[in-house]
Amino acid sequence: MDPFPMIRLTELRLPLGHDRAALEQAIVERLDIAPDALEGFEIFRRGHDARRRGRVVMVYTIDCRVRDADVVLAAHAQDRNVVVAPDTRYRMCIYDGARLATRPGYSRPVVVGAGPCGLMAALVLAQMGLRPIIVERGKVVRERTVDTFALWRKSVLNPESNVQFGEGGAGTFSDGKLYSQVSDPRHYGRKVLEEFVRAGAPEEILYISHPHVGTFRLVSMVEHIRAQIEALGGEYRFDAHVDELLIDVAADGARHVTGVRLGDGQVIAATHVILAIGHSARDTFARLHASGVEMVAKPFSIGVRIEHPQSVIDVARYGTRTPDPVVGAADYRLVHHASNGRAVYSFCMCPGGTVVAATSEEGQVVTNGMSQYSRAERNANAGIVVGVTPDVDYPGGPLAGIAFQRHWERQAFLAGGGRYFAPAQTVGDFLAGRPSTSLGDVVPSYRPGVTPTDLAACLPDFVVAALREALPAFERKLEGFAMADAVMTGVETRTSSPLRILRGVDGQSVNTGGLYPAGEGAGYAGGILSAGIDGIRMAEAVALSLAGRPVDGLVRKGMVQASEAR
Repeated sequence: MDPFPMIRLTELRLPLGHDRAALEQAIVERLDIAPDALEGFEIFRRGHDARRRGRVVMVYTIDCRVRDADVVLAAHAQDRNVVVAPDTRYRMCIYDGARLATRPGYSRPVVVGAGPCGLMAALVLAQMGLRPIIVERGKVVRERTVDTFALWRKSVLNPESNVQFGEGGAGTFSDGKLYSQVSDPRHYGRKVLEEFVRAGAPEEILYISHPHVGTFRLVSMVEHIRAQIEALGGEYRFDAHVDELLIDVAADGARHVTGVRLGDGQVIAATHVILAIGHSARDTFARLHASGVEMVAKPFSIGVRIEHPQSVIDVARYGTRTPDPVVGAADYRLVHHASNGRAVYSFCMCPGGTVVAATSEEGQVVTNGMSQYSRAERNANAGIVVGVTPDVDYPGGPLAGIAFQRHWERQAFLAGGGRYFAPAQTVGDFLAGRPSTSLGDVVPSYRPGVTPTDLAACLPDFVVAALREALPAFERKLEGFAMADAVMTGVETRTSSPLRILRGVDGQSVNTGGLYPAGEGAGYAGGILSAGIDGIRMAEAVALSLAGRPVDGLVRKGMVQASEAR
């Protein structure tokens, strides 16, 4: 044992509004040590417990250095909340990538997609000296922002540059949530957060329990990460749509990637391609399927965005309209198992945020949620979605889920009256089964605008039935949730990828060597942090392959468990 280990102290609870001296005193008292025996401490995690309405308690995990740590640990041997602090530093799997890159015949790895997964894959490859080439169908993030605002303000859609496509990926226009439930034995998540801090995120994301950074900060962070990658020898190609994955088929039928062909005809030779294309790259999914890359349909969810005044959520959760700045605007997580067998749950909850137009195809309406770091907008919003499954709801093969999504997105476009207006309905009207002809006191934030109507025309009947059962159930858990004037805006269909591109324990496609399906689009992540984690896994898998080394057990374990993440 390290003679001077850090001690991790968990479940340390203090009242809201305490100062640093009170925290230090609580550490000393919990460890039963003299004040001068505490040599220093760091906050590893800070959260809050608001389960008792009107009484918020701060909850800490603290890493502290104390005199005679081994004696203190021995005295608390039976206390599961006093343990040796684990080493959470990330360690690269190889450090000789620059030497590998000088070998005759070396083929630079290609990363397709510059969302969170692609960015972290490219960054780690660059840090190992492997000089990746990043191919992104959309524009640089600042130009992409202009195109995205054109849809929101003028109803003008650029199918190649929007909320879904462009540098930074779909996560750029979101709440910027940075938490995940995937297994992370090699501390990839900590690596992602530390890189985000270096790129300009607030340092608090390293320790608050539900960190977020907001859209405007994400834009500058993406630019900073690009600069790091380029400084390390990486190369970007924007407005570069991958039209074809080049595959060599051996006499024995074995398939291996040889490169990619772009929309302008340019070919980039590569023996290792990380495919981080995001969940809305429908045309690319179709091309991959046609080329024989093995994939299967997978479950996802469909529903609506619901908006309440943020003050209603604050009162329901905290008992006050003006929450302490330390805890910020209140959020929620809700689940209901409907009598028709469907799971209904809140998704991507955005305190103090806005509902945004998130389509990437003409003649369709898709909603998502977004907020800034301050979370200071008038309304709270969240997706309220219902699980759908292959075979039962969209039989027909790997691409059937895409057809299912498109159908309901088209219905939403028609119900909204065109021009990318979204269909909207008050909760009171929805529960009563009558179309809305006007809205109440809750002003919808979706732009370019909404059309009061009947959302039942834009959703499958089983989704409508499940939502009508869930809303009163959510009211019992969160007072005000089913308020009559709350606004529901449709439709939310891009909750996750509708398919999974199958890969083995080495990270490669099960039938196409050298292809590394990664992130949310490939079916292995469900948010910014988990996508970044998966990008690092795939970067390590590529590096180990280039070095002629096997994928080690921890990386392999992470790959298998990542496939189970929503």
